[in-house]
Amino acid sequence: MQSGSQSPLLQVKLIILYMLDRVPFPLTKAQIFDFVLMNEYTDYITLQQVMSELMDADMVAARSMRNRTHISLTEEGSQALELFGKRLSPETLRQIDTFLKSNEIKLRNEVSIRSEYYKATSGEYEAHLVAMDRGIALANLTLSVPDADTAAHICENWEKNNQEIYQMLVEKLF
Repeated sequence: MQSGSQSPLLQVKLIILYMLDRVPFPLTKAQIFDFVLMNEYTDYITLQQVMSELMDADMVAARSMRNRTHISLTEEGSQALELFGKRLSPETLRQIDTFLKSNEIKLRNEVSIRSEYYKATSGEYEAHLVAMDRGIALANLTLSVPDADTAAHICENWEKNNQEIYQMLVEKLF
């Protein structure tokens, strides 16, 4: 799968940059890793190294939310892709495009529903819940609760039941 005329590390970097360029939302680190490892472009340790190098070079930005790391393309990454993207084979581009198209709803849902909790200055915990669509917050809710376990439970339930909760809010509020 790898072209002998280029560095395997460069190819994997370009694959990641291309994936991020083709979607209008961040991808999770796990989503990117699943694609690269499933298609045997490299091994896990090398992929970790490549991701670290992309972050260190400010080509991608990472934002951690609970148990997920959201990766997005930076301007530097976009410029690098523009300069070197032609080095990816048509077959590789087709594989990426097919993967993104066939998994778009699943990929979007995984990054559109966000939840995190933290200890507030009052000593209580706050569960921050967000539902996004195309970069717009459809719902943005913060609940104060007495302990971390309750806040974590609220976040888990939001991730599982967000559609029903959002629908109920719309029905009751509109």
